[in-house]
Amino acid sequence: MPGFAPPVTDERTALTAYLAHQRRALRATAHGLTTEQARMAATAGELSIGGLIKHAGRCELFWTDLILQQRGGPQRKADESDADEFRLAPDESLTGVLAAYAEAAERTDAVIAGIPDLGQAVPVPRGLPWFPEEVGNWSVRWVLLHLIEETARHGGHADIIRESIDGATLYPLLAAAEAWPTPWFRPWEPAAPNTGRQQPPAS
Repeated sequence: MPGFAPPVTDERTALTAYLAHQRRALRATAHGLTTEQARMAATAGELSIGGLIKHAGRCELFWTDLILQQRGGPQRKADESDADEFRLAPDESLTGVLAAYAEAAERTDAVIAGIPDLGQAVPVPRGLPWFPEEVGNWSVRWVLLHLIEETARHGGHADIIRESIDGATLYPLLAAAEAWPTPWFRPWEPAAPNTGRQQPPAS
């Protein structure tokens, strides 16, 4: 697939296409990683690629539940902290969170496809300090824009973390994951032994 979102003809297609494009970029940051690497907090903060993908999937479930006016998305365990939302638990794997993210995305897409009016009201949750008390409702349109924003922000986080792990950047990762026929740059390859960095181009 190209490195850009496809052409769009209307508002709904634009919103869903750009959300799909940002999801794809976030998933690409995990290409070729082991679960152990996906757990790594490779920058000064505590974020990891596996944790970001886990969080992105939970976000989609939460927001589609709001659209459907169901209660609050995935429930946290009693001993789960805010930080646990962004890290892989000992019994979680990169493969598992990628699959959960794909399922959440499919659910979002199915819900949106079934809504004729993107202006449909979505109630603002109460009792959470980061949600505005003075606003009663968002719209499905607003939710889609927010999911694009949220996914893009965390995709940027994941880009930096991945480059800190092994030097890989987005387009070489996409080229490797999707077998792009490109002369412009070399697709990502696994690291050479004992270096932790991508193998250099053949001379």
